[in-house]
Amino acid sequence: MREYTLAHLRDEVLLLNLAALVAQDRVTTATLLAHIAEVDARRLYAPAGYASMHAYCVEELCLSEDAAYKRIQAARAARQFPVLFPALAEGRLHLSAVCLLAPHLTAENAEELIEAATHRRKSEIEGFLIRRFAGTEAPAMIWTVLPISDRSVPQLAPGQVEGEASKGIRATDDQLAPGRVEDPEAKPAPPSPERFLVEFTIGESTHEKLRYAQALLSHAVPTGDVAQVLDRALDALIADLEKRKFGAITRRTRPQGTTPEPSRQGTTVRKRYVPAQVRRAVWERDQGRCTFVGATGHRCEARMFLEFDHIDPVARGGKATVEGMRLRCRAHNQYEAERRFGAGFMRRKRQEARLAATEARTEAEARVRAEAETWARARAQAKEQTLDVVTGLRGLGCRADQARRAAEFSGTLHGATLEERMRASLKFLCGRPVQGPAPPEAIPRA
Repeated sequence: MREYTLAHLRDEVLLLNLAALVAQDRVTTATLLAHIAEVDARRLYAPAGYASMHAYCVEELCLSEDAAYKRIQAARAARQFPVLFPALAEGRLHLSAVCLLAPHLTAENAEELIEAATHRRKSEIEGFLIRRFAGTEAPAMIWTVLPISDRSVPQLAPGQVEGEASKGIRATDDQLAPGRVEDPEAKPAPPSPERFLVEFTIGESTHEKLRYAQALLSHAVPTGDVAQVLDRALDALIADLEKRKFGAITRRTRPQGTTPEPSRQGTTVRKRYVPAQVRRAVWERDQGRCTFVGATGHRCEARMFLEFDHIDPVARGGKATVEGMRLRCRAHNQYEAERRFGAGFMRRKRQEARLAATEARTEAEARVRAEAETWARARAQAKEQTLDVVTGLRGLGCRADQARRAAEFSGTLHGATLEERMRASLKFLCGRPVQGPAPPEAIPRA
């Protein structure tokens, strides 16, 4: 304990030692980030039984959730922009500065942003970034008033979800590290026009349901965006209430990106199809949790991004049975595939899948643009025809207000020709169908 009792040191020695330790801590921090970045890049957390680098840092290295997030974020940024390592080691940038800069760094602006943040306080960097990147909107977050421990949710039932942090978190797409743990005292950015800020307090049971819904939707909504989860929940609730209240027959819509279940009557059922009863049995057996166990006996605790994995690969004759299936998180499913088929093979497969998804998205966007252009042309044509109808009706002796109302009525006919709109306007004015040109006596006089 003597090394922590410093009352015997002279003032000048104490100050010199403090400065030396701070300098040493900066070097140690830069070295630590380099190690985190390399372990993250090699995905060494997966064989140890962890679904993400964040889980490894929190559970294996005993860092706090926020400390783990900051160091992983800084490590990834420094691996992409190595100039950050010496900047940290030399004290030109602090860890908070790197975390603030990380989301904005590009090959074009890295030198400029690092120079602007050198030897600056956190508040100064925040102000600079707000001015430099004005107009960005903060992501939706969920805040909890009472902290919920990682172990506060029992692991007995598959319908229960384990919190990853004591405060709200936002998950990244690859789940290697969850999003930043927000300060509960911080105020969200004001909502933009036609968007609404909803803020309320929920109980522990409701919070668990929300976390479970985020876990079940993690493939369709990988960010865990609360707004999207709430929107889907309201769709399901409204459909159920309409069915109960009105006897409405509703068709359940599939989330985007999913595929319909194949017909059981066909003979060409996909080999990878897993029957619903098998999925339910496997989910209950594995308690809605990844089943991977690391070399040290640590079982992965991930409940997000779970996938039904064939114990024996489909390519090698694996069957979709309860005994032949297991739950694996995305990280460990990929890790197992790389072990069996090789990292290079799986990398090529993922690249091919990304290219196919990009092409499909590009085609879909092209179709949407074409439909929008067609609709815009149709609206412009309808507007022009409406003006022609007003002119024609005025020429037949209609009052301005009568011509305007009749033209507005004809404007509701989508895809109609000018002649059809004129006939509809005459019908509207006369109160009866008109075939061909209307007789003069049928037209109201001004």
